[in-house]
Amino acid sequence: MTTMDDLSTAPNDPRQYSPAAQRNKAPLLNVLRTRLARGARVLEVASGSGEHIMHFAREMPDNEFIPSDAHPAALASIKAWQRVLQQEAPDARLHPPLALEVGQRPWPLSERIDVMLCFNMIHIAPWQATLDLLAGAAQHLEPNGWLLLYGPFKRNGQHQADSNAAFHQSLQARDSRWGVRDLEQDVIPAAHEAGFMLAEIIEMPANNLCVRLSRHAEH
Repeated sequence: MTTMDDLSTAPNDPRQYSPAAQRNKAPLLNVLRTRLARGARVLEVASGSGEHIMHFAREMPDNEFIPSDAHPAALASIKAWQRVLQQEAPDARLHPPLALEVGQRPWPLSERIDVMLCFNMIHIAPWQATLDLLAGAAQHLEPNGWLLLYGPFKRNGQHQADSNAAFHQSLQARDSRWGVRDLEQDVIPAAHEAGFMLAEIIEMPANNLCVRLSRHAEH
Protein backbone atom coordinates (compact mmCIF):
# COMPACT_ATOMS: atom_id res chain seq x y z
CA MET A 1 0.00 0.00 0.00
CA THR A 2 2.19 2.82 -1.31
CA THR A 3 1.42 6.52 -1.20
CA MET A 4 3.58 9.43 -2.26
CA ASP A 5 4.30 9.96 1.43
CA ASP A 6 6.11 6.61 1.47
CA LEU A 7 8.65 7.83 -1.05
CA SER A 8 11.89 9.38 0.12
CA THR A 9 14.69 10.91 -1.90
CA ALA A 10 18.33 11.46 -1.00
CA PRO A 11 19.69 14.99 -1.44
CA ASN A 12 20.75 15.76 -5.05
CA ASP A 13 19.59 12.33 -6.19
CA PRO A 14 16.31 12.12 -8.15
CA ARG A 15 15.86 8.45 -7.28
CA GLN A 16 12.94 7.83 -4.98
CA TYR A 17 12.86 4.99 -2.47
CA SER A 18 9.65 3.27 -1.42
CA PRO A 19 9.83 0.88 1.57
CA ALA A 20 6.61 -0.76 0.35
CA ALA A 21 8.11 -1.39 -3.09
CA GLN A 22 11.16 -2.99 -1.51
CA ARG A 23 8.91 -5.28 0.52
CA ASN A 24 6.64 -6.42 -2.25
CA LYS A 25 8.87 -6.50 -5.33
CA ALA A 26 9.98 -10.10 -4.70
CA PRO A 27 6.44 -11.53 -4.26
CA LEU A 28 5.31 -9.63 -7.37
CA LEU A 29 8.27 -10.96 -9.33
CA ASN A 30 7.24 -14.49 -8.34
CA VAL A 31 3.77 -13.86 -9.77
CA LEU A 32 5.19 -12.59 -13.05
CA ARG A 33 7.81 -15.32 -13.44
CA THR A 34 5.16 -18.03 -13.72
CA ARG A 35 2.78 -16.08 -15.97
CA LEU A 36 4.75 -13.93 -18.41
CA ALA A 37 5.42 -15.43 -21.81
CA ARG A 38 8.99 -15.10 -23.00
CA GLY A 39 9.42 -11.95 -25.04
CA ALA A 40 6.25 -10.32 -23.75
CA ARG A 41 6.06 -6.53 -23.94
CA VAL A 42 5.02 -5.21 -20.50
CA LEU A 43 3.75 -1.73 -19.66
CA GLU A 44 3.59 -0.61 -16.05
CA VAL A 45 1.06 2.17 -15.42
CA ALA A 46 1.87 4.47 -12.48
CA SER A 47 5.40 3.15 -11.93
CA GLY A 48 6.03 5.56 -9.04
CA SER A 49 9.62 5.39 -7.87
CA GLY A 50 10.45 2.85 -10.60
CA GLU A 51 11.80 0.24 -8.19
CA HIS A 52 9.28 -2.44 -9.18
CA ILE A 53 9.92 -2.33 -12.90
CA MET A 54 13.69 -1.99 -12.45
CA HIS A 55 13.64 -5.21 -10.42
CA PHE A 56 11.51 -7.03 -12.99
CA ALA A 57 13.69 -5.89 -15.90
CA ARG A 58 16.83 -6.96 -14.08
CA GLU A 59 15.48 -10.40 -13.22
CA MET A 60 13.63 -11.11 -16.50
CA PRO A 61 15.88 -9.95 -19.35
CA ASP A 62 13.88 -12.00 -21.89
CA ASN A 63 10.95 -9.62 -21.45
CA GLU A 64 10.56 -6.00 -22.53
CA PHE A 65 9.45 -3.47 -19.90
CA ILE A 66 8.00 0.01 -20.36
CA PRO A 67 7.60 2.21 -17.24
CA SER A 68 5.22 5.16 -17.08
CA ASP A 69 3.88 7.76 -14.69
CA ALA A 70 2.03 11.07 -14.69
CA HIS A 71 4.25 12.83 -12.14
CA PRO A 72 7.48 14.59 -13.22
CA ALA A 73 9.29 13.61 -10.00
CA ALA A 74 8.43 9.95 -10.60
CA LEU A 75 9.62 10.14 -14.21
CA ALA A 76 12.91 11.65 -13.01
CA SER A 77 13.28 8.87 -10.47
CA ILE A 78 12.64 6.18 -13.08
CA LYS A 79 15.22 7.69 -15.42
CA ALA A 80 17.78 7.78 -12.62
CA TRP A 81 17.12 4.17 -11.65
CA GLN A 82 17.36 3.24 -15.33
CA ARG A 83 20.86 4.70 -15.55
CA VAL A 84 21.90 2.52 -12.62
CA LEU A 85 20.31 -0.54 -14.21
CA GLN A 86 22.08 0.06 -17.53
CA GLN A 87 25.40 -0.09 -15.70
CA GLU A 88 24.59 -3.08 -13.53
CA ALA A 89 22.48 -5.16 -15.93
CA PRO A 90 23.13 -4.08 -19.53
CA ASP A 91 21.05 -7.00 -20.86
CA ALA A 92 17.87 -5.67 -19.23
CA ARG A 93 15.30 -4.58 -21.81
CA LEU A 94 13.93 -1.42 -20.26
CA HIS A 95 12.41 1.47 -22.23
CA PRO A 96 12.61 5.12 -21.17
CA PRO A 97 9.59 6.07 -19.06
CA LEU A 98 6.45 7.42 -20.70
CA ALA A 99 4.57 10.44 -19.39
CA LEU A 100 1.18 8.74 -19.14
CA GLU A 101 -1.94 10.02 -17.40
CA VAL A 102 -4.65 7.35 -17.64
CA GLY A 103 -7.43 9.90 -18.18
CA GLN A 104 -5.74 11.63 -21.13
CA ARG A 105 -6.19 10.32 -24.66
CA PRO A 106 -4.46 9.16 -26.67
CA TRP A 107 -2.02 7.21 -24.54
CA PRO A 108 1.56 7.72 -25.83
CA LEU A 109 1.93 4.18 -27.15
CA SER A 110 3.00 3.33 -30.68
CA GLU A 111 2.79 -0.46 -30.32
CA ARG A 112 0.30 -2.77 -28.69
CA ILE A 113 1.11 -4.29 -25.32
CA ASP A 114 1.01 -7.92 -24.15
CA VAL A 115 0.67 -7.28 -20.41
CA MET A 116 -0.12 -4.23 -18.30
CA LEU A 117 0.73 -3.83 -14.62
CA CYS A 118 -0.87 -1.35 -12.25
CA PHE A 119 0.18 -1.62 -8.62
CA ASN A 120 -1.14 0.40 -5.69
CA MET A 121 -2.91 3.00 -7.80
CA ILE A 122 -6.65 2.49 -7.94
CA HIS A 123 -7.22 3.13 -4.23
CA ILE A 124 -5.11 6.32 -4.27
CA ALA A 125 -7.04 7.95 -7.09
CA PRO A 126 -10.64 8.82 -7.93
CA TRP A 127 -12.77 5.91 -9.17
CA GLN A 128 -12.71 7.47 -12.64
CA ALA A 129 -9.00 6.63 -12.83
CA THR A 130 -9.86 2.92 -12.57
CA LEU A 131 -12.39 3.27 -15.39
CA ASP A 132 -9.83 5.16 -17.48
CA LEU A 133 -7.21 2.49 -16.78
CA LEU A 134 -9.56 -0.28 -17.90
CA ALA A 135 -10.54 1.62 -21.04
CA GLY A 136 -6.91 2.29 -21.96
CA ALA A 137 -5.92 -1.29 -21.29
CA ALA A 138 -8.77 -2.55 -23.48
CA GLN A 139 -7.59 -0.27 -26.28
CA HIS A 140 -3.88 -1.09 -26.17
CA LEU A 141 -3.60 -4.70 -25.01
CA GLU A 142 -3.20 -7.49 -27.53
CA PRO A 143 -6.33 -9.68 -27.91
CA ASN A 144 -4.83 -12.34 -25.62
CA GLY A 145 -3.28 -9.81 -23.25
CA TRP A 146 -3.97 -9.26 -19.56
CA LEU A 147 -3.93 -6.59 -16.89
CA LEU A 148 -2.54 -7.26 -13.42
CA LEU A 149 -3.76 -5.12 -10.51
CA TYR A 150 -2.14 -5.26 -7.08
CA GLY A 151 -3.11 -3.75 -3.76
CA PRO A 152 -5.69 -4.00 -0.97
CA PHE A 153 -9.28 -4.81 -1.91
CA LYS A 154 -12.59 -5.27 -0.18
CA ARG A 155 -14.30 -8.60 -0.88
CA ASN A 156 -18.10 -8.46 -1.14
CA GLY A 157 -18.28 -5.33 0.97
CA GLN A 158 -15.87 -6.50 3.67
CA HIS A 159 -12.33 -5.39 4.38
CA GLN A 160 -9.90 -8.29 4.55
CA ALA A 161 -8.06 -7.00 7.62
CA ASP A 162 -8.39 -4.31 10.26
CA SER A 163 -5.29 -2.67 8.82
CA ASN A 164 -7.00 -2.38 5.43
CA ALA A 165 -10.06 -0.80 7.06
CA ALA A 166 -7.85 1.73 8.85
CA PHE A 167 -5.99 2.42 5.61
CA HIS A 168 -9.30 3.02 3.84
CA GLN A 169 -10.34 5.51 6.52
CA SER A 170 -7.03 7.35 6.23
CA LEU A 171 -7.41 7.58 2.45
CA GLN A 172 -10.96 8.90 2.75
CA ALA A 173 -9.76 11.51 5.23
CA ARG A 174 -7.21 12.75 2.71
CA ASP A 175 -9.56 12.69 -0.29
CA SER A 176 -13.15 11.47 -0.20
CA ARG A 177 -12.75 10.16 -3.77
CA TRP A 178 -10.05 7.71 -2.68
CA GLY A 179 -10.44 4.39 -0.90
CA VAL A 180 -9.95 0.62 -0.99
CA ARG A 181 -12.08 -0.70 -3.85
CA ASP A 182 -14.51 -3.59 -3.64
CA LEU A 183 -13.41 -6.37 -5.95
CA GLU A 184 -16.74 -8.13 -6.51
CA GLN A 185 -19.04 -5.11 -6.32
CA ASP A 186 -17.00 -2.54 -8.23
CA VAL A 187 -13.76 -3.65 -9.90
CA ILE A 188 -14.88 -6.86 -11.60
CA PRO A 189 -18.17 -5.38 -12.94
CA ALA A 190 -16.24 -2.41 -14.34
CA ALA A 191 -13.71 -4.77 -15.88
CA HIS A 192 -16.51 -6.76 -17.54
CA GLU A 193 -17.93 -3.53 -18.97
CA ALA A 194 -14.52 -2.79 -20.48
CA GLY A 195 -14.29 -6.24 -22.05
CA PHE A 196 -12.20 -8.09 -19.46
CA MET A 197 -12.81 -11.36 -17.66
CA LEU A 198 -11.51 -12.29 -14.23
CA ALA A 199 -8.71 -14.78 -14.83
CA GLU A 200 -7.20 -15.15 -11.37
CA ILE A 201 -7.10 -13.80 -7.82
CA ILE A 202 -3.76 -14.35 -6.10
CA GLU A 203 -3.34 -13.98 -2.35
CA MET A 204 -0.33 -11.81 -1.51
CA PRO A 205 1.47 -10.83 1.71
CA ALA A 206 0.17 -8.03 3.97
CA ASN A 207 -3.51 -8.68 3.12
CA ASN A 208 -3.07 -7.62 -0.50
CA LEU A 209 -4.22 -9.30 -3.70
CA CYS A 210 -3.10 -9.61 -7.29
CA VAL A 211 -6.08 -9.53 -9.63
CA ARG A 212 -5.42 -10.71 -13.18
CA LEU A 213 -7.94 -9.55 -15.80
CA SER A 214 -7.83 -11.19 -19.23
CA ARG A 215 -9.04 -9.99 -22.61
CA HIS A 216 -10.37 -13.49 -23.32
CA ALA A 217 -11.73 -16.48 -21.46
CA GLU A 218 -9.03 -18.79 -20.09
CA HIS A 219 -9.54 -22.52 -19.69
